[in-house]
Amino acid sequence: MNKKDFINILSLNLRGVPDEERKDAISDFEEHFNEGLLKGRVEEDIATSLGDPKVLAGQLKASILVNEAEKTTSAVNITRAVFATMGLGFFNLIFLLGPFIAVVAVLLALFVSAIAITASGITLFFAAIFGPLFPQYFTALANPAVWVFVSIGLTCFGILFFIGNIYLTKWLYGLFIRYIKFNLRIITGKEQ
Repeated sequence: MNKKDFINILSLNLRGVPDEERKDAISDFEEHFNEGLLKGRVEEDIATSLGDPKVLAGQLKASILVNEAEKTTSAVNITRAVFATMGLGFFNLIFLLGPFIAVVAVLLALFVSAIAITASGITLFFAAIFGPLFPQYFTALANPAVWVFVSIGLTCFGILFFIGNIYLTKWLYGLFIRYIKFNLRIITGKEQ
């Protein structure tokens, strides 16, 4: 494979990477070719020594997307980083997708629980306020004032639980980025 074919395959497989990083990666490999040619090597020999451009592009893409997810916290960035890293091998499908799905499911359950607790507190508040107006429906509300304070406490707990979930999500995001980087070091065999 010559330089042009190598660069074309590399460029094609770096789709989805920000243009600046893509151009930097391609220029780095073009520089490898230029240095090799100056030393008297043949393009095919240089391409062989660099490795498979598809594999290199996958590793570069995963590394770039993980760094982007580390810089800019968002669900889209972490998902792109996970899927780019999973593309490096079957090993990643098991050891990356499983924990990712588990973490997302637990966080989703925690957020739904926080919303449900808050909503039940608000509902209880309205039941305590309007309960005396409809005694046939709210016979259990013996003292509405007690239930108003219970509903306020429940609502506040739900809101605090939601805020705690936000902090937990941020912490787990950072932890998962470190796990992806560790996984990349194992797969690529080099330090990130």
